[in-house]
This record gives sequence, structure tokens and C-alpha cells, in this order.
Amino acid sequence: MSLYRVHFKWKDKELQLAAKSLDLTHPYFVSIKDLVLPTKDKMIINPQDDDIRNNFGHANHIMLPFQSVILIEELDEKGESKVMPFKPKKNT
Repeated sequence: MSLYRVHFKWKDKELQLAAKSLDLTHPYFVSIKDLVLPTKDKMIINPQDDDIRNNFGHANHIMLPFQSVILIEELDEKGESKVMPFKPKKNT
């Protein structure tokens, strides 16, 4: 099963949300369902994780405008990104 990580701008901050379901068929929005929120039991406290839990922790479904989305990554079961680096062809 894939996991999606969506990087987006919200309230002048760059945030990331992880989700199990992503729908790009809407003409103006990225539809995000089945959020995977950061856990609280980490040794290192990340304020951004708290912001995400506080702002989106009770949502079942989030729709982000396409203009706010910066990057969408598809992760495999190990949590490794499938984003391929862009390597332009060299003109010879």
C-alpha cells in the first residue's frame, strides 16, 4: 500500500501531510483522505507536528487548492520516496 506525502503552503508556512488516499480528479483541489498524523511519543518534539495535529487532526477529508500544493510524493511500504530526480538530457 502506498502512502502519499503532500507538501503545501498554508498560513504562510510550508507543511506536510501524509495520507493513505489521494484523489486528483477534482478540477481545482487535491482531495486528501485517511490522514496519517505524526505520533506524540517521539523523543524529539517537532513544533510542526503539533501544528499539523492541532489544525488537521480532527479532519476526515481535506481539499487543498492546487495553487497551494508544492509537491506530492508517493512513498512505498518502507517510507522511501518514489519521486524521480529530474536529469535533463545533455546536448552533444
